Amino acid sequence: MRAVSANLFALLFLCALASVFYVWSTLENRLERHKRGFSAPGAGSFHQGLPADLSAKTFRALLTVPAAQRPHLGDRLEARNLTDQTASAGNRDYHVNGDNKRSAVREGPVKLVSPVEDGIFWSEWLEDLLPVGFSEEYALSWRERARTYRIVKLEPGCGRISNQLATFADGTKACVRYGINADQVQGETLTYYLASLLGITNLPPLVLSQVNSDSEQWAAVRTRIGGLLWSDRAVVSLTEWVSNLTGVVTPAPLRQESSGLHPVLGELQNKTTTELLELMQWSDLIIFDYLTANFDRLVSNLFSLQWDSRVMERDTNNLLKTPRGDLVFIDNEAGLVHGFRVLNMWEKYHSTVLSSVCVFRKRTMQRVAELHRHRDARKRLRELYRESEPLSQELGFLSDEHAGVLQDRIDRIYKHILHCKAKYSQL
Repeated sequence: MRAVSANLFALLFLCALASVFYVWSTLENRLERHKRGFSAPGAGSFHQGLPADLSAKTFRALLTVPAAQRPHLGDRLEARNLTDQTASAGNRDYHVNGDNKRSAVREGPVKLVSPVEDGIFWSEWLEDLLPVGFSEEYALSWRERARTYRIVKLEPGCGRISNQLATFADGTKACVRYGINADQVQGETLTYYLASLLGITNLPPLVLSQVNSDSEQWAAVRTRIGGLLWSDRAVVSLTEWVSNLTGVVTPAPLRQESSGLHPVLGELQNKTTTELLELMQWSDLIIFDYLTANFDRLVSNLFSLQWDSRVMERDTNNLLKTPRGDLVFIDNEAGLVHGFRVLNMWEKYHSTVLSSVCVFRKRTMQRVAELHRHRDARKRLRELYRESEPLSQELGFLSDEHAGVLQDRIDRIYKHILHCKAKYSQL
């Protein structure tokens, strides 16, 4: 009887705790929206009057983060990555890195030729219509500048309280991620360089910096740093802040009531070119999040269906879109290190999402196949990371165990590609 009473008390305590954090989450989210003058895209369509962020984020925070840090969680402040409707002075407008001529073609109907080739790959004509997001040249230039620019202001605006929105002396901005622990900064950083290995250019440029109030870069915000209680000489990440972005709703083929994204011409040829280009990017995103075990995007939505049947109809966590329709993958702290630590909790959801896709970008899959064939993902990732990032030694790299997990997930994706090819190559 005592055991039953104790279990009942524990259950009631957890429910009460979840309720408290849910209220905290909603209030903090609304406060940030008020500060920015932000209205959620599609607010008039779904759940009028309800908070944009229901219990999904709260429960995800409770499940994966140390208890001492939980009061700081539950918000989705950076999930918009916006300033005002007008870009801040000096801020980069994402579409300048693209091709306006190609953008015009997107609005037309799908070509008479097939959107799929070789059974399971997006056609080359579609690939040619999708410009590079953050090109290698642009990212290199931004990283070089960000390492030396003086930071003149720190303010809330990049998710949890421990993160900050930094303004550089030239007016451009970056998100500073302090993280709950070094795992999150390391995961964000290594995820960025893994994307580079795969040729995925949807992630904003990232650099590491060591917090030092006596350095020229940080001196102007010395007082603010003291108030944040950041550890001296802590390694933080800086990611480019991109204005003029909006939220992204999960496309219909990837929702729970659909059969998935497959190379079935009868379904794909009914899509517009714009829709196909977005689906192509989603196929990259699903592969990428599976590799990194990032549970804080589509996977968390799938998990939240248990108590929120319409979660797929609202904006996806940590995914944004340019006015032209290009996807931007932000806030990748849950990738690799932290995602691998809690993999047992989330793996069935990762596998479900992966199995829902059987059409891929050929260029991405060629790189996956190469990493599978040579079995050198750890070596290539470490070399790129150390060559590109001067503070790589201070932050560290994947453990042997986690490097093995990454290679295993590459191998699993390769097997999934073979499965899809066997299933659809005769269509």
